[in-house]
Parts: sequence; structure tokens; C-alpha cells
Amino acid sequence: MEENKLTTHSVDETLEIAQNLESEKFPGMVICLNGELGSGKTIFVKGFASALGIEESITSPTFTIVKEYLDGEAPLYHMDVYRLEDSKEDIGIKDYFNKDGVSIIEWAELIEDELPEERLDIFFKIVDENTRVLKFVPYGEKYESICNSVL
Repeated sequence: MEENKLTTHSVDETLEIAQNLESEKFPGMVICLNGELGSGKTIFVKGFASALGIEESITSPTFTIVKEYLDGEAPLYHMDVYRLEDSKEDIGIKDYFNKDGVSIIEWAELIEDELPEERLDIFFKIVDENTRVLKFVPYGEKYESICNSVL
């Protein structure tokens, strides 16, 4: 599996990567974001959402687990599963993967068993205050071709 890495040096660059990825969206797309607190996961979602034309303010859905944004050109399902780490209760996350929208999951490594086989994993690594290394790991042909066209 090919590994793709990008280094960003600002919030704007992270937003731009997300916006470029959004241009390749398709129904049922799943993007899994992994990385420590403050590494840029929610910033990435903001960029994706703005490219979708969602005007609502994007915040991390830590307490609600899933936030649905339905006013863009495609539905966006923004999930933060950080609080599910210790709980194995089924909150219907898999149901979102079969909908027409795009699912973006923060802290996705915590629910690895629930994730679809085909997806795009993005790992955020903090280098310093402004610099991040994003590692893209595509699972499945659709996601590989997205990485090839965007990265």
C-alpha cells in the first residue's frame, strides 16, 4: 500500500488540502482522522465543510458523537468517537456509511472494528506549533485514485 505524506505549515494549508479532497467526494465516502489533540483534525473538517458550501460553524462533536450538516452540496456526517473508547455501545455509526453523504470520523482508530474496509485514513502528526505532517493511507481503489489526483 502506497504511503502519501504532506507537510502543512499553517491552518490555511490544512484547510486547502481538505478542500482539494472535497472536490473528489462521492456518496458514502468515509474519511478517518487520527492524531493527538490539537493536531488539526477539526480544522480539516472545517475546510471540507466550507468546500461543500456548509455555512454553519464546524465544531468538534465531542458530546453528541455525530453532527449532521445537511445544507451543503452533499450531507456531511462529522463524528468524534473519542468518548466511545471505553463504551462498546452501538450508536449506529455504521448506518452513516451507507448514506449518500460523506462521513468524517475524528479519533477513528478507537473504533477500528466498526470502520468500513474501504476508506481513507489520515494521520496528523504535530511537528511544531504550525507544522503538521499528514499521512494518507487509502483502502480501496476509489481512495487510492483520490490520493493520486489530490496529493
